[in-house]
Amino acid sequence: MTQSGPTHGPLLSAELLAREDLRAALAEHDFASAFSLIKKYGGLSQNRIAAACRLTPGKVSTVMSRDQEITSYEVIARIADGLSIPGHLVGLSPRSWEEQPATPPPPGPAALPVDDFPWQPTATTKLATQLTRTDLAMDRRTATRLIAAAAITGTALLDPLEGWLVPPADAEERRRPGRLSEHDVTQLEQAAIAFRRWDHQFGGGLRLKAVLGQLNETATALEERQRPDIERRLYCVMAQLAGTAATMAWDSGHQRRAQDYYRLALRAAHAGNDQPFGANVLAGMARQMLYADRPADALELIRLAQDGSREMIGTRVCAMLRTREAWAYAATGRITAFRRATSQAEEELASAGRLDEEPHWIAYFDQAELAGVTGGRMLDLARADPRAHADAAAEHIRAALSVRGAEAGRSHALDRIGLAETRFLAGDLTGAVEETRYAVEAASRTRSSRVRSQLGALYQYTVGRSTNAAVRDARDSIRELLAN
Repeated sequence: MTQSGPTHGPLLSAELLAREDLRAALAEHDFASAFSLIKKYGGLSQNRIAAACRLTPGKVSTVMSRDQEITSYEVIARIADGLSIPGHLVGLSPRSWEEQPATPPPPGPAALPVDDFPWQPTATTKLATQLTRTDLAMDRRTATRLIAAAAITGTALLDPLEGWLVPPADAEERRRPGRLSEHDVTQLEQAAIAFRRWDHQFGGGLRLKAVLGQLNETATALEERQRPDIERRLYCVMAQLAGTAATMAWDSGHQRRAQDYYRLALRAAHAGNDQPFGANVLAGMARQMLYADRPADALELIRLAQDGSREMIGTRVCAMLRTREAWAYAATGRITAFRRATSQAEEELASAGRLDEEPHWIAYFDQAELAGVTGGRMLDLARADPRAHADAAAEHIRAALSVRGAEAGRSHALDRIGLAETRFLAGDLTGAVEETRYAVEAASRTRSSRVRSQLGALYQYTVGRSTNAAVRDARDSIRELLAN
């Protein structure tokens, strides 16, 4: 069959085609849901959809009302070509028009040359000012375009971070006198803690601009001449605010911008001589690479964290780094190395002292967190070998859920979704449906894009089971949440 291809510009935006609910509907050839989502989020009328796909408006109407299904290869191909849907999303080979160069999108804000800034305190302050001013002035349309910016990987990511391992260059003399007192800095430190706590609980970047505003104010204070002890504490505040901005940006789908703030956080920790938090930042960057299926990059980031903070971090931070290392091993199928690193993490956490003996930002890493992370990694292994790992993954995730409940926000929702997936992998449909109900309920309480992405992956397990009413209901509940 000839692939005629679209004769118009793409009708569906890259943002719409990236939606997990639309992708799931297309993969299942559920065109009733797909057309509804395209109508709702793409702004296309039923008549416009019909004309693009060379269907009658009546045909589109009966499909959307579920009175008729589309199963013909020819019609599916017309829909893909008419709406510019890549072939792989509907189970077809790549369409001929996919090989044609697309019209470049309108330019967004120029990417800031983060790696051109030397590892010097004043340069770090300048970088913070430029990043925050740019993002605080960003409109919604520009922010949407930034979602498409891919994260940096490989050498381009890793080589510029080597500056973390060398002492910071001497700061230039500042001209304006600063008058911040210890009380002022303490208030800034408490604000940074509050923002971090909100991100852990709610996710989704709801307070990102508030964090950026506080980060900009901190940079302004550092542009003035402060006492050395005040200045060091201000850089530590900047590092924590930038780290929170990074996780919020990532949770909102802005992968590249998240990296910009992670790298700012690392530079600020470097300027503030806070090696433990710098190691924590690198662990966050490693986690981002693991979600992007770049385990080799993640492992290099963890090694960089360990090399730059050895003998300066507590056992709880060491244990956290071990779990990131174990995650990378699991992602590459190195099961023995995964078990070794996990065992080391358990030993280090068991020997950790009181929480008040380590930084506040590592307090979240407790037995529940270790159990949840371990369960999640065993779930990764279970996808390749369900019989060997699904039940063990469920056991660890249940251990995490028994300690931390809905107040854990994003982590609780991810645990719930993971547990539901283990039940699907084990063939326990009754348990899977029950856990899916809990997972959807937990996911509805957070705006995290990571949670919604994982929920979209769980949706795939409900496909092809339309004869099971309970599974069908679970699928509908996922679809409804992802559509809102």
